[in-house]
Amino acid sequence: MSIRVLLADDDEAIRSAYRIILDAQPDIEVVDEAADGEVAVTLAERLRPDVILADIRMPRMDGLELTRRLGGEFRVVVVTTFDLDEYVHEALRAGAAGFLLKRSGPALLAEAVRAAVAGDALISPQITVRLLRQLSGGGSGSEGGIGSSSTGGAAGQGERRPLGGRIAESERIGPVEELTAREKEIARLVADGATNGEIAEQLFISAGTVKNHLASVQRKLGARNRVGIAAWAWESGA
Repeated sequence: MSIRVLLADDDEAIRSAYRIILDAQPDIEVVDEAADGEVAVTLAERLRPDVILADIRMPRMDGLELTRRLGGEFRVVVVTTFDLDEYVHEALRAGAAGFLLKRSGPALLAEAVRAAVAGDALISPQITVRLLRQLSGGGSGSEGGIGSSSTGGAAGQGERRPLGGRIAESERIGPVEELTAREKEIARLVADGATNGEIAEQLFISAGTVKNHLASVQRKLGARNRVGIAAWAWESGA
């Protein structure tokens, strides 16, 4: 059965590009499109999609408010042009099941949809690197964003919680079983923000082999996604 996706973006060209990318996947189907947040909410309640891809800046209701409204009931992946910590902060706190930059590319778009359905939260590699530096105390982050003067991190309420309630594994996990040298190498590349394709190219292995290694790393670390892998790499100094 295909993963049913609803697109919400005020740019018709962007929606068309997303539809072409996702409809080309054998396991994903775009069921409808919305040019603003209010229409997206109405369509979501009627069509019951598996995943909603929502832009942040839309008329009538923006993507952050849409996520606050629907994040508890639907898997919402926020996709935006704007690489701002405050947007990441708000989206994940509202319950987003992923946060992508529009420049992330078609492969990551499809991967984010699949990850959301699997219960993961995929974040663009560029953002993941910055986020993990902040979680490990290696950077201060943008003003007002994650890792700023608030001690609450993504929660922003004076306590450290999993971001958006969906990525608890990003906080101080440890290996259940020792990683191989190759697995540690791949974990370091994930922490550097590399995609599967970039890792494959750099290590001269296939993307399928990278995926198999990552599955093994996740199992050994008890991590649900690449954010957890990268967090371990940062905190352990692997």
